[in-house]
Amino acid sequence: MMLHAPSRRRTVVEHADGGVDVVLATSIGNGEDLGPAVRHSFESGKPEALLHQLRNIVKKKEVEIEELCKLHYEDFIVAVDELRGVLVDADELKSMLSSENLRLQEVASALLLRLEELLELYLIKKNVTEALQTLKVCVQVSKLCLTCNMHVSNSRFYPALKTLDMIERNYIQNTPLKPLRKVIEKQIPALKLHIEKKVCSEFNDWLVHIRSAAKEIGQLAIGQASSARQREEEKRARRREAEEQSRTGVGDVACALDIEHIDEDSMLEFDLTPVYRAHHIHTCLGIEEKFRDYYYKNRLMQLNLDLQISSAQPFLESHQPFFAQIAGFFIVEDRVRRTAGGLLSDSQVEAIWETAIAKMTSVLEDQFSRTDTASHLLLIKDLVTLLGATLTGHGYRVAPLLEVLDSSRDKYHELLLSECWKQISDILASDSFEQMVIKKEYEYNMNVLSFQLQSSDIMPAFPYIAPFSSSVPDVCRIVRSFIEDSVNYLSYGGHINFYEVVKKYLDKLVIGVLNEALLNMIHTGNLGVSQAMQIAANIAVLEGSCDLFLWQAAQLCSVPLRLVERPHAGLTAKAVLKASQNAAYNALVNVIDSKLDEYLALMNGINWTADEAPENANDYIHEVVVYLDFLISTAQQILPAEALYKIGVGALNHISDSIVAAFLSESLKRFTLNAVIGIGNDLKTLEAFAAERFQSTGLSELKKDRSFRDCLVEARQLVNLLVSNQPENFMNPVIREKNYGALDYKKVASICEKFKDAPDRLFGSLSSRNTKQDARKKSMDMLKRRLKDFS
Repeated sequence: MMLHAPSRRRTVVEHADGGVDVVLATSIGNGEDLGPAVRHSFESGKPEALLHQLRNIVKKKEVEIEELCKLHYEDFIVAVDELRGVLVDADELKSMLSSENLRLQEVASALLLRLEELLELYLIKKNVTEALQTLKVCVQVSKLCLTCNMHVSNSRFYPALKTLDMIERNYIQNTPLKPLRKVIEKQIPALKLHIEKKVCSEFNDWLVHIRSAAKEIGQLAIGQASSARQREEEKRARRREAEEQSRTGVGDVACALDIEHIDEDSMLEFDLTPVYRAHHIHTCLGIEEKFRDYYYKNRLMQLNLDLQISSAQPFLESHQPFFAQIAGFFIVEDRVRRTAGGLLSDSQVEAIWETAIAKMTSVLEDQFSRTDTASHLLLIKDLVTLLGATLTGHGYRVAPLLEVLDSSRDKYHELLLSECWKQISDILASDSFEQMVIKKEYEYNMNVLSFQLQSSDIMPAFPYIAPFSSSVPDVCRIVRSFIEDSVNYLSYGGHINFYEVVKKYLDKLVIGVLNEALLNMIHTGNLGVSQAMQIAANIAVLEGSCDLFLWQAAQLCSVPLRLVERPHAGLTAKAVLKASQNAAYNALVNVIDSKLDEYLALMNGINWTADEAPENANDYIHEVVVYLDFLISTAQQILPAEALYKIGVGALNHISDSIVAAFLSESLKRFTLNAVIGIGNDLKTLEAFAAERFQSTGLSELKKDRSFRDCLVEARQLVNLLVSNQPENFMNPVIREKNYGALDYKKVASICEKFKDAPDRLFGSLSSRNTKQDARKKSMDMLKRRLKDFS
């Protein structure tokens, strides 16, 4: 109780001082920061007050502590006693623990040694395990490296690269052995480079091999194209034969379906494995673009070498290997493009082809400009079209090549026409222009039937005398060969329907070559009558053969014959040959007239003032009749009836004109009745011959308006007028129209002036005249006067 009294007193004192330190005590009790309060007291200049307050608070706390200790004093004593008891127990426990620790250390010392040994063994085990794991990884890597080396040694590059890729992805970073890892990291690029070099070496060997094999590949491919073309031509020939049989109604038409198919790729065997391998390996190495560029440059270099033309060898000899090499090159490239997985882009293939096509067209244009033989042009053209067909089948555009061929067709045909001109000229020059004698059936088939020159379908008896000379079948062979060569050149080119082109050149051949050669022979050749007749007959045969020529051209061009048989579809040359035939007839007539003039010149030996009238014809007329007999007999054998008629009419017209001209001749000053009577006898002989031959030759069946005898009518009417007792009747229109219609006034006037009805004699005026002569003379004088008045 005594302990609590002061406390109450202090409490009262506190309350007496109450409120002074409440805020500050509260802040300290709450653990608040007194910095602001201290700063405020100093700023206000009253730090002593604050210090005083703090001291009061300290005192208050000391009082509280003292009161608390007095309040719990007994409990504290008890606690101290208990604490002393605990200390005693702790000492006892400590001694016990010390003794137990000593015993434990004695027992655990051996165990600690064993534990250390165990830990050491665990460490060794861990190291061994890690070593084994390291060795396992190293062994696996070593095995993979060994496998990779074996693949490389066996040239199995793709498995080698796959192994390297596995090492790089799965092992190299996990290889714990650093030296081994460094060695592998160093060798992998070297090994890849080695694989690349090996593959490139194989590919380079392939480049050498494929260039040497390209020619053979091209030759085989062109040979296949040629065989395909041959089969196509055989089918066309069968179709033409069937069409002809159908047109003529002869034989059975058989149709066959050709199902033969040849896989060109199966026959064109060549190995692209090195290309595939090199491409694949470079792709795996991540350098595909590098190989693509390498392939493109090397193949382009090879192509440029292949496109070079050797100047040491004629192109005719080198063109086959040249084009075969190019064909082989692009066949290989097509296979590579289709099977090598984008090794070449379409633009690269197009660039390579454009290089080749430009060079080939340039070479062809240059060589065609130098070639001067049609057969050489045709040979080159055939190979170029086969090359075009071959490469078209592989997707290449060959139009520029065909355009070169098309642009050279005129030159080719000019060369062909030049050769035909020489051949035809030689044939005509060597022809004797005598009718061809055929002794054997095979000769008949070869020279007559093959050109449809027969006049009958019945096989004649041999020896057979043809109506033409040996030059006709020879010319037909040349024309047929020309047609075949022309079709061969124009076939398989840029033209689908080239029949009209062949027809145009065929017209050029017949008109510009054959016809001109015949005209040269007609106009410049020293021809006899029989030769001129034979030429005219030959032209008639050749004119008829124009339809055959056109039919052959249509057949070879696979043109339906109905188009050839249309009106106005024939050759222009046919009309030209018709005109040349007329020229030949005119030349023949000129030859005949010249020969007749030689015989008629003998009329100069006639005594135009004969004292007595001859009883027979003059001598010259016998020569003329003999010649006419030879002429008509020869013409009858050689010429058709129309031509025979024309020749006979022309000859007799010329004789008649010559007789009239003899009366008009300036060298003839006068003639008498006796001379006219002699000419009348000549005319009788001619008229008898003309009438007989007109009948015997069968010309009368032609129903012509004029007979041979009618051709002598002018000379006959003139003679009749001169021997007439009343020549003045000539002026009577009715009589003149009936009896003297062929005579001309002026000619009659000139001739009558020379006519003297009696020869002049010494003292003729004193001689006696009979009355008849006087009357004729008076009538003639009357005619002369009236003709003078008329003129």
